Amino acid sequence: MYLLLLAWFLFIISWSCFLVNMLFNFISIDLLVNLVLALITFSLGLTLTRHDFTNLWLNPKALSVGLFSQLILLPLLALIVMFFYKLDPVLSVGFFIIAICPGGVTSNLLSFMLNGNVALSISLTVLNSVITMFTIPLLANIALDYYAMQHTSFRLPFWDTFFAIFLVTILPAVLGIIIRAKFKLIAKKVQPVLRYVLPIMLFSIFAIKIFGDKDTGGVQLTFNEFMEILPATLMLNIVGMITGLIVGSVLLVKFKNRITILIEVGVQNTALALLVTGVLLDQPDMEKPALVYAVFSFFTTFGVAWVFKFAYFKWRKWVKKEVHPSQY
Repeated sequence: MYLLLLAWFLFIISWSCFLVNMLFNFISIDLLVNLVLALITFSLGLTLTRHDFTNLWLNPKALSVGLFSQLILLPLLALIVMFFYKLDPVLSVGFFIIAICPGGVTSNLLSFMLNGNVALSISLTVLNSVITMFTIPLLANIALDYYAMQHTSFRLPFWDTFFAIFLVTILPAVLGIIIRAKFKLIAKKVQPVLRYVLPIMLFSIFAIKIFGDKDTGGVQLTFNEFMEILPATLMLNIVGMITGLIVGSVLLVKFKNRITILIEVGVQNTALALLVTGVLLDQPDMEKPALVYAVFSFFTTFGVAWVFKFAYFKWRKWVKKEVHPSQY
């Protein structure tokens, strides 16, 4: 019953927003992105328990490797990729902002689907939500200074960005935690639906952003622009996953944690990137790299993680002749 009510509620809310937007031009697609992002982080809060927070201290090695790969390695890789792919300065800023918006609930979903360490994935999402409130305004302004300041006169206000990210990440997650603590049974019934419904809603909004006109909040991404941006974003996605996997392997992180780190580096929080570029900076052209990244990153990350997992199992079976889950 709860599942049916939730599905109906989400259906009514989403279509009501779109209807109001089309008929009265009152709610912009950027606002819908914020609402869906808040719902996604709210659903994250519904999954959190005391065990997830104690896991931060019980697995410091895997957590440290994950944070290092997401917050330091990936932005550095983005700078290297941009050295070889000479994008327009405004697109370069948007491209770099992808790299400083670590994965959210979508990466949690992929870890669940591929039998990764979901507790580690959730722990990384929680910590990243806190850390990026400080790092995004600082790093985004550095990118603006380096790539686009000679062409534009805009900057990202630190405290406005801080509070905007807080309102769509930390606050909804805390509300989710409170609701889970007060209404545990309802939260457990609602969570599986949100896990699958919200990414679908987010992909639908991405489609409107790509194909919609400017009056409905679209960015009018052309095929030529898509093909211009695709090689750089695909390179960042693939090289990021490989680098995260290598770092986890060199530091002897357990197999399930390597899979999780690979996923976390491969899937970025493109909804958060849209919030920064489209709402806070109000630069539709900067949104285009995040939209291109969102088109393929879920599927490429799933594919690479699955292939690595399959190859690893085959290798273990060949070397050991026998595979036991405890060995992973």
